[in-house]
Amino acid sequence: MPVSDVARTGVMTAHRDQSAGNLATVMREENVGSVVIVDDDRPVGIVTDRDLVLEVLEPRAEPEDVSAGDIMTSAMATVYEDDGIFAAIETMLEHSVRRMPVVDTDGAMSGIVTLDDFVVMLADELDNLADVVEAESPPY
Repeated sequence: MPVSDVARTGVMTAHRDQSAGNLATVMREENVGSVVIVDDDRPVGIVTDRDLVLEVLEPRAEPEDVSAGDIMTSAMATVYEDDGIFAAIETMLEHSVRRMPVVDTDGAMSGIVTLDDFVVMLADELDNLADVVEAESPPY
């Protein structure tokens, strides 16, 4: 199954110069835990709610004085739309990340996948397998 079957579209994005305060507002209003930082529709970084806590809130910085470019993780992992789910999970493990932007063959953003997306998908598949086992098991 390709990642594109699980990926969420409508990803919250911003540019490097957007303030941390604005990113926090977007995260709250959109009920998301991250904003992907883009340049010409290509992901160049990601800011998570944890980044806001560790890089802005805890050091008591002024949220309007800190930009996305200041706090984004720029060495982020991405995954292609047609990569398989297990390859994407392996990439998450290798990079110790919980979310990855999904890109097309040109490197442009097309979505995002999260660890939660994979857990839900795998739980559904295990439930389907359990139904098969139960249907094929003799009555006791």
